[in-house]
Amino acid sequence: MLKSQSRMPSTLRALAATLLALLLAACGTHSESPKGDCPVCPTCPVCEPSATGEPLEPPTPAYKPLQPARWSDLPAWSDDDLRAALPAFLHSCRAFAKRPQWPLWRTACEQAQSLQSPSSAVIRNFFESRFQPWLLTNPDGSSDGLVTGYYEPLLRGSRSRGKPYLEAVLGVPPDLLRIDLGAVQPELKNLRLRGRLEGNKVVPYYSRAEITKGDLPNGGRVLLWVDDPVELFFLQIQGSGRVRLPDGSMTRLAFADQNGHPYQSIGKLLVERGEMSLDQASMQGIKQWARANPTRLSELLNANPRYVFFSEQAIKAGDGEGPNGALAVPLTPERSIAVDPRHVPLGAPVFLATTRPLTNTPLRRLMLAQDTGSAIRGVVRADFFWGFGEQAGAEAGRMKQQGRMWVLLPPGAAPE
Repeated sequence: MLKSQSRMPSTLRALAATLLALLLAACGTHSESPKGDCPVCPTCPVCEPSATGEPLEPPTPAYKPLQPARWSDLPAWSDDDLRAALPAFLHSCRAFAKRPQWPLWRTACEQAQSLQSPSSAVIRNFFESRFQPWLLTNPDGSSDGLVTGYYEPLLRGSRSRGKPYLEAVLGVPPDLLRIDLGAVQPELKNLRLRGRLEGNKVVPYYSRAEITKGDLPNGGRVLLWVDDPVELFFLQIQGSGRVRLPDGSMTRLAFADQNGHPYQSIGKLLVERGEMSLDQASMQGIKQWARANPTRLSELLNANPRYVFFSEQAIKAGDGEGPNGALAVPLTPERSIAVDPRHVPLGAPVFLATTRPLTNTPLRRLMLAQDTGSAIRGVVRADFFWGFGEQAGAEAGRMKQQGRMWVLLPPGAAPE
């Protein structure tokens, strides 16, 4: 990543300036006021917020997203079996050790590492003695927010093309440009541009429709071939997954980059068209629609112009952990969440109080903020990682409910 303009080669600086001019020129053609994920340009297909940047506009002094709380405020805090959360916390500690905030977390991490086969009560005492809970609060003063779910799907694939393996899984194409706008204008440090060169002009990168019809130079860098376009589409939404090869072996695909176009929900589109009700617009419902309407599938999928590129990762024998998240450590099933890192520090423990999908059964447990996502925006917002496989997918596909969140921070990491 380009850190500063002074360290950027002049050719790249000029390219970044050209990209910035392209962005601002494109924004000038839109009549809508800025909204959504990109505060500079609401519909520009080549910009997105940085996953780890600070808000462009600091909150007003009266608004405090973190409110001090007591341990007794956390519902059923004493009932959670924290033995399942401790290994996930130690994963976070591995990441903290490589980051500038390590001094704030070092004492807690070293104490956690010294615990030998501790009971849940011992772990609970550790957290209560080393951390302060803070209630996450929305700008309107409410403390409820959306909780969704994601998982690691299993696809069937091959390293060579041939029936039934006809859908290409692409790696990052060499002509994809990714520029941090903060290298040109510091106030735009939240934004990145993605595009490509066409002659001496910078233009938006290819859309999903252009990519799937074969517009990429030399067909793009194919990693694998899979047998189902719908499963490939949901693999891109989940961000990672596993592929079983014809010989029975498995490999893992992890998010590597995307084409810079805005994400459009095909479930929302089907609801707007009157083809399904809102309660049917789940992953399972969309898959059922796809099986019933195979001739219309390409048109539906291409309504979402965003396209995700992957990298391949080996899977160790007996590996029960998930893929690496944005924190660069393995996700722990049912103990890792994706958050908006503008409001929740990546790696931090977060106590989540919600319900199990489509039920009133409480789901209250200590999670670790170890991932991010382009759709995970807001203070009280979480995406619950259910793990790998069909059952995890069933839970993730149904999860869309309200919840509350408390982030646990060590001394010195709390806000002023």
